Amino acid sequence: MDCKLAVSSLALVAAACTSMQNPPAANVPDNLKPGANESVTIVAAARGVQIYECKAAKDKADAFEWSFVAPEAELLDAGGKKIGRHYAGPHWEANDGSKIVGTVKARADAPQADAIPWLLLATKSDGAQGSFSRITSVQRVNTVGGVAPETGCSQSSLGTVVRIPYTADYYLLAEKN
Repeated sequence: MDCKLAVSSLALVAAACTSMQNPPAANVPDNLKPGANESVTIVAAARGVQIYECKAAKDKADAFEWSFVAPEAELLDAGGKKIGRHYAGPHWEANDGSKIVGTVKARADAPQADAIPWLLLATKSDGAQGSFSRITSVQRVNTVGGVAPETGCSQSSLGTVVRIPYTADYYLLAEKN
């Protein structure tokens, strides 16, 4: 093999490995930026549903609304391989059993009108040691769909559950070493 070709191939492999180990930060509004001591460690694409239930409105008599119940999604790596799942809590669970639970710190309207908001969530480990156990924050960005229906919730449909398809990117952040 030509030495120049071998060096070029090695450089490409090194660049690819570096980009996988240090995913780029998400381009987000200031209120969704991570702490200065955090960096992106995993980027997971989510494909699933946002689940809503028709309930009596809390603040209006004789009114009804779609109330958020939970997300349900697969988490995929850049190659489309399932690396975990996202569900009620909200939890993010890796295939290795490690999981985190999040609390919303900040939100911003999605640039797309019919998409669920972008979020920044503080997280804590809630499971076994593994790929997700060091995660301290999660950004939900690039959302598509997932918004509750605007109609169809009435007294006659109380208890009805709908599953609205959505996609999003989850940027999982951990403290810098």
